[in-house]
Amino acid sequence: MVVRILTNTHSSNCPIQTPKTQQNIIKHTSPPPPNNVSFILTPFQPLLLRNRLITCITPNQENNNITLTTNEAENEVVGFAKEESIWKQMVEIAKFSGPACGLWLCWPLMSLIDTAVVGQTSSLQLAALGPGTVLCDHTAYVFMFLSIATSNLVAIALAKQDKDAVQHQISILVFIGFVSGVLMLVLTIFFGPWALSAFTGANNKEIIAAANTYVQIRAFSWPVSLVGWVAESASLGMKDSWGPLQAVLAASAINIVGDVVLCKYFGFGIAGAAWATLLSQVIASFMMIDTLNKKGYNSYSIAIPSRVELMNIFMLAAPIFITMISKVLFLSLLVYSATSMGTHTVAAHQVMIQLHGLCSVLGEPLAQTAQSFMPELLYGQKRNLSKARHLLKSLVIIGALSGLILGSIGISVPWFFPGIFSNDPKVIVQMHQVLILFFAALCVTPSTLSLEGTLLAGQDLKFISLSMSGIFCLGSLLVLLLTSKGIGLTGCWLALVAFQWSRFLIALLRLASPTSFLNSQDVNQLNKLKTA
Repeated sequence: MVVRILTNTHSSNCPIQTPKTQQNIIKHTSPPPPNNVSFILTPFQPLLLRNRLITCITPNQENNNITLTTNEAENEVVGFAKEESIWKQMVEIAKFSGPACGLWLCWPLMSLIDTAVVGQTSSLQLAALGPGTVLCDHTAYVFMFLSIATSNLVAIALAKQDKDAVQHQISILVFIGFVSGVLMLVLTIFFGPWALSAFTGANNKEIIAAANTYVQIRAFSWPVSLVGWVAESASLGMKDSWGPLQAVLAASAINIVGDVVLCKYFGFGIAGAAWATLLSQVIASFMMIDTLNKKGYNSYSIAIPSRVELMNIFMLAAPIFITMISKVLFLSLLVYSATSMGTHTVAAHQVMIQLHGLCSVLGEPLAQTAQSFMPELLYGQKRNLSKARHLLKSLVIIGALSGLILGSIGISVPWFFPGIFSNDPKVIVQMHQVLILFFAALCVTPSTLSLEGTLLAGQDLKFISLSMSGIFCLGSLLVLLLTSKGIGLTGCWLALVAFQWSRFLIALLRLASPTSFLNSQDVNQLNKLKTA
């Protein structure tokens, strides 16, 4: 079949090169060819069109060809290009997001390793890891606003090709990270026991004592860890994810060896697990700093932000902080609800929520990909909303596939190998009761994160903070309602399923709406979102 593309041009003005075949081939350049020129598009020529080559013929061509307008032909060509490029784009996303798991895997992986090793020695200490890891990991998750702000600011500065601005942003954020780490260390030392008591209840004194030992040891990693996060996030903002991968592999190996040696051979129990985790996090942080320094930046440079700079960072970080704290508080509420159901129930919930957290962070690189690659398409000299929408489509597709795979793996481990985490039959029974809900909550998480990462990249911060706050309030009411009915651990996980799917649907509707920054050709749209 032959397709004819008609424009209002004269064939006499069509610039024709000397042909090597019977067809005359020209380059299609701007401005378009003059009036009354017909173009033939054969089924074999989309590749030529993608290379901006078209065939020029006279208007007196036979009439049995299909006639298209110029816009229709361009849409056909774009369709061919998208079909070919979507797989290539998905491969590029996988190359970046795969190693980027290092940023998100570090903390929950350490806690999961601690859970597996400690669970072999004592159900009481396994139960104590619940509130202990909540106070460490979930509080650390709150400081992800620092990581996200770093990636966002560095990516935007790079999109504007301003290396000095990149270094300045890094120096400011390193200072904020170190100060935040010292503050968290002090707060944990003085208020850690009180927080654990308020969280677990006064009747669980044995659990509080064991959990406090774990928390106090890990607290000393805060200053170094937060600086390491800034360095790692800056590398990711520069689209480099191999450095974080190397760091997390080294940290994981150190943590596994440390847990086995300190917990099983020396019998330090939960304290040994905490020391092994602290050591691995410190080593990982220095590896992140070294990776960034090799790129020509100085991670040890500290700059105190001015009042204006601090306000700009606050305007970016505050909505992100609200979003993160909403997630953390909801997950903490689930652990709190499970704690009141008995030692075996909270031990089972500890295993499942840690496994869910580990699988969930494997979807976080999709959010990181959006934050690293979207700014160039939204802010930079290569601004292209069509490519931005295409990138989001690829991210959601990868997220859906990842969710199905992670959900299947996630339920297989506690079903076939529950002894990895606990040999107590009562704990295993509780774990098996929530496997279906575990899958339902996990399968949608990677796609949700890709959508929320895009909202963060577009700095639609007011919407994402308000929507997450609303979902948290409604989800908390649902948790209280279900647990008050005596549904038990199943009620907690039903609420988590509702929480995750609500996030997905609301973010999807926002980005698909006509007023979304992905669908608006108004160059000032992003500035309006920042102002809001």
